[in-house]
Amino acid sequence: MIMEKVELSQVAVLYIGTDKESIDQFASNTDNFKLTVVENGFQAIRWLEDHDLPDAIMSEIFLPGMNGYALHTELMNKVRYQTIPFILSGRGVEKAEMLKAFKIGVDDIYNRPLDLEKLVVRLGFLMPFKKKQSVLSLVESKQAEIKIPFIKRLFDIVFASGVLLFLSPLFIFIILAIRLESKGKVFYAAKRVGAGYKIFPFFKFRSMYTGADAKLKELKHLNQYTEETNEPEDNAFDKPCPECERLGHKCSSVLYINDREVCENQYLQIKREKLGETFFKIKNDPRVTKVGRFIRKTSIDELPQLLNVLRGEMSIVGNRPIPLYEAELLTSDDWTERFLAPSGITGLWQVTKRGKDDMSNEERKGLDNEYARNFTFWGDIKILFRTVKALMQTEDV
Repeated sequence: MIMEKVELSQVAVLYIGTDKESIDQFASNTDNFKLTVVENGFQAIRWLEDHDLPDAIMSEIFLPGMNGYALHTELMNKVRYQTIPFILSGRGVEKAEMLKAFKIGVDDIYNRPLDLEKLVVRLGFLMPFKKKQSVLSLVESKQAEIKIPFIKRLFDIVFASGVLLFLSPLFIFIILAIRLESKGKVFYAAKRVGAGYKIFPFFKFRSMYTGADAKLKELKHLNQYTEETNEPEDNAFDKPCPECERLGHKCSSVLYINDREVCENQYLQIKREKLGETFFKIKNDPRVTKVGRFIRKTSIDELPQLLNVLRGEMSIVGNRPIPLYEAELLTSDDWTERFLAPSGITGLWQVTKRGKDDMSNEERKGLDNEYARNFTFWGDIKILFRTVKALMQTEDV
């Protein structure tokens, strides 16, 4: 196939990662590149939703939460991104890594430090080629989606439809109560990350005052899961990263902390151990309305997620989908297993620790992973019955 080559003036590149050397390379070549930098895949998705599309995307392979391969799969599931060249970069990239990238449809993969002259030439071919290419042909190489077993899906549809019909009078009452107490929309739809790292709108009755999300940073000191707020001390990096030693090269991007080169994966692991926790939950949250406090205690605020179930984004029982700001911090392999199970309204950790304020991050991780490994239809039924007993919380968390 003969591909057209074009002369490039200034290419708008979205760079995803934290490799200082690569970022400096782009920044020093303003004649050819107009650079935007975000740190991880979840930030990239948010940026792409809010801005004009770039001419090309370059992502580091190793990223917090969603690696470069998963980000490519997520973006290429949407038609609007399928004509943008997507290029991966890494250190010590070997042939097997390249074959893996090309197999899922990545347009190219580069070793760092980058050869920007070569990249300019490559983009001169890729940009017009991608625009002319049929978007349908790009879908064929996508990773298989996580399928909900037929009997589980059938139960979800029947159960969700029946509950929605039965509780429709309650829905009307709650809608009126929310309207009377505070201004704003009755339903709240936030982006959540579910099975297979899929991002979808997550429906709830609004239980907070309008604009509550903007106050997260102000209330960070109240986070139930956070014990400290200090950065790791310098001597925490005296020991080399075990994964880097095993590979013989850096396993992720290099960070520069107090003039020291530090592996990003090692930094995030140490910080996670020091800070303790990723999840954000506040006891006696001042952002919650009076009606919101009641519907939270009785779990009525969760009922609109039955719509997510009917849409196929969630199941009745599964691992809770989590906010983007939480998912982007889940970097270790220990957490990835939880995303292999269907997302659910209720689940194992809810019925095990619901309403208690001593839920640790490790406990939640263990319960999520246990469900992902062992979930069955009859196990879901048992969890559903246990949920009835756990509906009334004893703590305001």
